[in-house]
Amino acid sequence: MVEAQKYRVEQEMTNLVNELDKSYLRKMQGDMHRCAAKCCDDPQTSLERVHGCIENCTGPLNQANNYVQGEISHLQNRLQRCVMDCNDHARDRLGPDPNQEKIDKATIEFEKCAVKCVDKHIGIIPNMLKTMKSVLASGKPPPPRSE
Repeated sequence: MVEAQKYRVEQEMTNLVNELDKSYLRKMQGDMHRCAAKCCDDPQTSLERVHGCIENCTGPLNQANNYVQGEISHLQNRLQRCVMDCNDHARDRLGPDPNQEKIDKATIEFEKCAVKCVDKHIGIIPNMLKTMKSVLASGKPPPPRSE
């Protein structure tokens, strides 16, 4: 059951990244390459200026990618904390010398709790996607979160 939940989360994250790529990031990547190519057009430009120009071209895409990765990481950390809380709660209920019946009950309780965590956090993704699209459309992604 845990593997199925892990797969659900991975699929939703993949869908999120694919949607952002199609909507914003791929265009930004094309713009970056076109910009960088123009940096190389003038043979009279110094090597340092060409490198500086290319660096300026890559900035917006790097900032957008860092923003997306930071938001995904934040959601994954929240989900992980929720599942760890389920684990702690199940372990607390075992007591000092659990029999197999108590272990089985705790395992079932943990799995139900973990599924609720996954459901809750997958439910956050549509609003998260909407917010991320809005931020990327603005062209000014905020700095990465500090956990």
